[in-house]
This record gives sequence, C-alpha cells and structure tokens, in this order.
Amino acid sequence: MVEDILEIAGIKFRSRLWVGTGKYASFQQTKEAVEASGADVVTVAVRRTNITDRNSENLLDYIDPKVYKILPNTAGCYTAEDAMRYARLARAAGVSDMVKLEVIGDERTLFPDNEALLYATRELVREGFIVFPYTNDDPVMCKKLEDAGAAAVMPLAAPIGSGLGIRNPYNIKIILETVKLPVIVDAGVGTASDAAIAMELGVDAVLMNTAIAAAREPIMMARAMRLGVEAGRLAYMAGRMGRKLHAAASSPIEGMIS
Repeated sequence: MVEDILEIAGIKFRSRLWVGTGKYASFQQTKEAVEASGADVVTVAVRRTNITDRNSENLLDYIDPKVYKILPNTAGCYTAEDAMRYARLARAAGVSDMVKLEVIGDERTLFPDNEALLYATRELVREGFIVFPYTNDDPVMCKKLEDAGAAAVMPLAAPIGSGLGIRNPYNIKIILETVKLPVIVDAGVGTASDAAIAMELGVDAVLMNTAIAAAREPIMMARAMRLGVEAGRLAYMAGRMGRKLHAAASSPIEGMIS
C-alpha cells in the first residue's frame, strides 16, 4: 500500500480500517482479530466493556493503548445525557479525548436519535472532546454535525449488525459532496467486498465490528477486511475507467494485418 495517511483533528491514522471489540469469544480472540485487521483505531463500548477498572480483567491488558488509538464509544446509550456521561467517564479514566458518539433512538433498528445526537455533539465539542458521531446516511444531518464541530461524520451503510452492505451509495456520495469533514462509513458492512465498495465511493475509512466478530473464522475475516479496504482505497485513488454502454476493443485495430 502506498503511503496514505488519514489525518483528523491533527491526529494521524495509518489504517483506514477501524474495528470494534464487541461480540468476540474472548479478549484473546479480540486481540488476534485486531492484529490481523491491521487497524490502528480500536473502538470500545464504555458501557459494556471494562476499560476503566484495572483490578479486573481489562480489555486494555490485551489491546495496548501505546500501540493502538483507543476510541471509546457510547453504544447502548438512549439519551444524550447517558452518552455524555460515558464519554466523560472514559476521559476521566485517561482513555481518550476522542469519542465515537452514539445516541440510539430505536431499540429495534438501532437507528440514531439525531436530535439528541446533535445536542450531545455540541456539548461535548464545547468540553473539548474530539467527536465522531454515528448518524444515518442523511446529508442534511451530516452538515449539521459538521457545523456543530464534529471531527468527522460516521453515516451508517445499513443497520448496525445487519451485514447488508452499502444500501444507499448515492446518499454516501452526496454526503461526500456536502461536508468537508472526513466521512467514515460505520455499521452494516458484511464482507470484504462491502468494505471495498465503501472505499471506492471515496469515504475516508470504514469502521466495523460484527462483520468480523460474527464470521465463522473471525481472524481470517479480519485479514480479508484489511485487504478489501486497501483494495478499495487503491481503486479509488487510481480512478476507475468510465462506464460504456457498448464494448470497446482493448487493443487498437489500426495497423492490423488484413
């Protein structure tokens, strides 16, 4: 892979594949999957995973904060107040000033409550957090989050954990045209081809969890996702050929022996 550094809020990220840490069989399997993915950003649900209590088994004993950028997330929070509380808890524990901000609005679909999300983004930015809000694929909301001070926007590709892939590539493209912030596709990726498609659209990174953790062979899938993201990014940078309605010979016909 050519040198291709992603920089957000003055922080440099080497990998454009970001991974979560939920749903694995053990912390050891989490560690092995993260290593296979090549990711340097690891998200951790503060509400569900121990990263603050060093007196019991702690994920950070397996995922070294000196090696990886730990991105606390507020998964499982249904109010702005809850989400902000867990963001503050992670920062107070010395984990990170960054937060992947989730405020869920519906228990069945896990779609975000965008009104609460926007409020929490404004408040946490005011408090000095680097905020990565998870939102739906709505260009208008992404623009509002940019105006609220978000460091990036993280539109879903499909519902969390669904594995349905990129359901609306056109909205993702419009978001890319609408905001000047980095765009990170979050949620819904199912396999490596989904990751490649997302990157070919021009997004800056892809974040995933279930697609790796729920695979039959998570470590193998982590490596596949790494290759899919790298291939998609390279294809985007290379610039695909134009689409044509009819065939076009790959070799010129001028000068052929008749």
